[in-house]
Amino acid sequence: MSPNDCSGRTLAYLGDAVWSLYVREALIRSGQGKGSTLQKLTISYVSAKAQAKIYEELHEEGFFTEEEEEIYRRGRNANGGAVPKNTDVQTYRMSTGFEAVIGALRLCGKEERIQKIWEETEKKLGGGLWHNMSTGKML
Repeated sequence: MSPNDCSGRTLAYLGDAVWSLYVREALIRSGQGKGSTLQKLTISYVSAKAQAKIYEELHEEGFFTEEEEEIYRRGRNANGGAVPKNTDVQTYRMSTGFEAVIGALRLCGKEERIQKIWEETEKKLGGGLWHNMSTGKML
């Protein structure tokens, strides 16, 4: 199946699961907490606010390919879905676009590219995000 066969929201649905798995694995590998602590830390990294921040940081550096930017726009502009009460529409749509990119990469079997996005995220935002997570502050 090709990403072109899927809606932006469908790609985001898959991307959400893939990104969550990357975060959970990183938390476990880093020895961060147990049970409910892990859940709180995971939420702070996969929240719409966190994902929008990740996209913004990488986008500003021109990290994404033109194809990835097009998929981002498809995800961001997708209709439907209820916006969570704790975020605004713009942030939610940005995070949906980011998730769509991750989902499309997964469908194409581009695990190395997802890994590169994760590594860049850790380099660029790791210190700040991990610090905020360890102190319990949400982004």
